[in-house]
Amino acid sequence: MPHIRPVSDLRNNFAEISRIVHESSEPVFLTKNGHGDMIVMSMEYYEKLKLESEMYHKLKEKLRGNEEKK
Repeated sequence: MPHIRPVSDLRNNFAEISRIVHESSEPVFLTKNGHGDMIVMSMEYYEKLKLESEMYHKLKEKLRGNEEKK
Protein backbone atom coordinates (compact mmCIF):
# COMPACT_ATOMS: atom_id res chain seq x y z
CA MET A 1 0.00 0.00 0.00
CA PRO A 2 1.50 3.37 -0.96
CA HIS A 3 2.53 5.85 1.71
CA ILE A 4 0.66 9.13 1.12
CA ARG A 5 1.32 12.15 3.31
CA PRO A 6 0.67 15.89 3.14
CA VAL A 7 3.67 17.91 1.93
CA SER A 8 3.75 19.72 5.29
CA ASP A 9 4.92 16.44 6.85
CA LEU A 10 8.18 16.82 4.96
CA ARG A 11 8.94 19.85 7.09
CA ASN A 12 7.24 18.77 10.30
CA ASN A 13 8.11 15.05 10.31
CA PHE A 14 11.20 14.74 8.13
CA ALA A 15 12.81 12.05 10.30
CA GLU A 16 9.69 9.89 10.12
CA ILE A 17 9.44 10.19 6.34
CA SER A 18 13.13 9.38 6.02
CA ARG A 19 12.63 6.29 8.18
CA ILE A 20 9.64 5.17 6.08
CA VAL A 21 11.45 5.44 2.73
CA HIS A 22 14.48 3.57 4.04
CA GLU A 23 12.66 0.84 5.96
CA SER A 24 9.99 0.16 3.35
CA SER A 25 12.25 0.67 0.31
CA GLU A 26 9.31 2.46 -1.28
CA PRO A 27 8.59 6.10 -2.04
CA VAL A 28 6.35 8.41 -0.03
CA PHE A 29 3.84 10.37 -2.11
CA LEU A 30 3.33 13.93 -0.89
CA THR A 31 0.13 15.86 -1.51
CA LYS A 32 -0.58 19.58 -1.61
CA ASN A 33 -4.17 20.72 -1.19
CA GLY A 34 -5.30 17.12 -1.64
CA HIS A 35 -3.50 16.60 -4.97
CA GLY A 36 -0.27 14.77 -5.77
CA ASP A 37 2.69 17.15 -5.63
CA MET A 38 5.94 15.18 -5.29
CA ILE A 39 7.56 11.89 -4.35
CA VAL A 40 10.32 11.31 -1.80
CA MET A 41 12.44 8.17 -2.14
CA SER A 42 15.70 6.77 -0.85
CA MET A 43 18.83 6.94 -2.98
CA GLU A 44 18.81 3.13 -3.15
CA TYR A 45 15.28 3.10 -4.55
CA TYR A 46 16.17 5.84 -7.05
CA GLU A 47 19.25 3.92 -8.24
CA LYS A 48 17.14 0.77 -8.65
CA LEU A 49 14.56 2.64 -10.75
CA LYS A 50 17.31 4.24 -12.83
CA LEU A 51 18.97 0.88 -13.50
CA GLU A 52 15.66 -0.75 -14.44
CA SER A 53 14.86 2.12 -16.81
CA GLU A 54 18.28 1.91 -18.48
CA MET A 55 17.93 -1.86 -18.91
CA TYR A 56 14.44 -1.43 -20.39
CA HIS A 57 15.65 1.13 -22.92
CA LYS A 58 18.62 -1.04 -23.95
CA LEU A 59 16.34 -4.05 -24.39
CA LYS A 60 13.87 -1.95 -26.38
CA GLU A 61 16.68 -0.74 -28.70
CA LYS A 62 17.91 -4.30 -29.15
CA LEU A 63 14.44 -5.57 -30.01
CA ARG A 64 13.88 -2.68 -32.40
CA GLY A 65 17.20 -3.50 -34.12
CA ASN A 66 16.21 -7.16 -34.47
CA GLU A 67 12.89 -6.22 -36.06
CA GLU A 68 14.63 -3.95 -38.59
CA LYS A 69 16.83 -6.85 -39.70
CA LYS A 70 13.78 -8.97 -40.64
